[in-house]
Parts: sequence; C-alpha cells; structure tokens
Amino acid sequence: MDVTRHLRVFGLVQGVGYREALRAEADRLGVRGWVRNRRDGSVEAVAQGAPEAVDALIAWVRRGPPAARVTQVDVQPAAAGLDRSYPDFDRLPSA
Repeated sequence: MDVTRHLRVFGLVQGVGYREALRAEADRLGVRGWVRNRRDGSVEAVAQGAPEAVDALIAWVRRGPPAARVTQVDVQPAAAGLDRSYPDFDRLPSA
C-alpha cells in the first residue's frame, strides 16, 4: 500500500540544485510526486510510493545535495487533493 507525504524543506535550499537532486533521488527510489520552490525560500514536495521508499527519500531530504543547508523539514500526511495518484516525479513552477 502506497503512502503520500507532503514535505516543506527550510534553510539554504534554493539556488543550490535542491529540486533537481530531489527529483533524481525520487526517480532512483521509485517515488512519485512533485517538487517546487516557494516564494518564502522553502522547497515544497509531495512524495508517494512504498513506505520504505518514501522514508528513504525523507531521510535524503533532511540532508539534501552537498551545497544545501537544511535547517528544518516538516512532514505531514498529504491533505485531500494532494493524495491523488501521481504517474512520475515532476518539477513544478514556483508558487
């Protein structure tokens, strides 16, 4: 049974290749969903897949790519509307 999690990542996470690295890691783990920058400087993502794969992605999110400095990660079950089925992992426009 797949799980879907809504993530917000804070710190130095924009302008350091975070979204592309997250998308590559999600693809490697077989996790579906999306990632985008937020105007407040954070990164937002939805991760969907096998519980072990989503947990592994969340562990990666807490570290990020080498140039990132993650200070906080908020993880919540996906709210209604975000818990739909995703075919792959996309990079969305900033919001």
